[in-house]
Amino acid sequence: MSEHRIAMVGTPCEIMAASKLQYYTDSPIDVKLGLFCMENFSYKYFANLLKEYDLKMDDIEKFQIEKGFVFLLLKTKETVKIPLSVAKRIIRKNCNICVELTSETSDISIGSIGSEEGWSTLIIRTEKGEEIVNGAIEQKFIEAKDFTDSQLGLLNKIAHTKISKNLETIERREFLARPVLYQREKSDDSINKEFQEASFLDLRSNVIDVGACVLCGACEYACPHNLITIDDTKPRMKGECPEDCHACFAVCPRTFIPEDLRNDNSEPIGDFKKVLTVKSLKHTQGQDGSIVTTLIDYLLSNEIVTEALIVDKEDHLAWKPYAKLTNAIDEVVKSGGTKYSVCPVFKPLRDLKGDSLQNIDEGVN
Repeated sequence: MSEHRIAMVGTPCEIMAASKLQYYTDSPIDVKLGLFCMENFSYKYFANLLKEYDLKMDDIEKFQIEKGFVFLLLKTKETVKIPLSVAKRIIRKNCNICVELTSETSDISIGSIGSEEGWSTLIIRTEKGEEIVNGAIEQKFIEAKDFTDSQLGLLNKIAHTKISKNLETIERREFLARPVLYQREKSDDSINKEFQEASFLDLRSNVIDVGACVLCGACEYACPHNLITIDDTKPRMKGECPEDCHACFAVCPRTFIPEDLRNDNSEPIGDFKKVLTVKSLKHTQGQDGSIVTTLIDYLLSNEIVTEALIVDKEDHLAWKPYAKLTNAIDEVVKSGGTKYSVCPVFKPLRDLKGDSLQNIDEGVN
């Protein structure tokens, strides 16, 4: 059992990777706070797109995507809007095969869809998530109201649209290239047999080389031999993968999903206990009403978790995301706001992994 109890913030694909790490390893991740996500952008291509508007990343104070536009609030207080129809050319390729909007395997999911301005939509999915939200309400970290049927209808509609659109993309990809493994319905026994024969070479051919890698870094973290490295491009192996090691293939969110973690796409926002619309009573900085920041504040203040795994921006490279582990709420507040790009979110956990991955292959035997 890990001595660390970490609260993680992530997009649907990152949360799925965290869920697979919990499923197959003694993971230090204890609480999963999932974000609503339609898509992410390539940092490099976004910077190039901005040049067409005579802008640099450093000119931007805040991003917001809504109503068919990418809104850029500049440091000059001006606002520039880029049609999503234009921005779509810089969407990461793997996002087009994602059928999750609301991070369905999280403990709590947070977004803005359906809620009025200044409030956030919060989906409670697990008993742990319910205890956290109830505690945050009781201690006046957040205020909550019931989510109306019309609000839920809008959320379901948008989630269903993402599912339908990207299932069409998956069908086209499978016709032209390899199967999209994470959408394959297999029994756990069948999945385990696949994993026992898989290695990094299979991960590379089935995920990385076909544009399905989400750059989460789960493979880098899970490799017990420290042979995998990941930077801004894709995971690479240095050395030879041992024949009896299957860790990287097992924990990847774009390989086969265990039955307990799988959604059959019939429920647009997945299984849940309750949906609320909530408002922070503690923080105002950040996006989606600062609810993520506020929940992490509650978790750290009550010592429910020991650290939070968050994504911040590089000081020397504007809006360049990087992951870090912290127990300081001022660092959590500073990191608030969506980055609309990705980074290897599990990289800070590498120094903590210790014995937690030694028996990963036992979980797939």
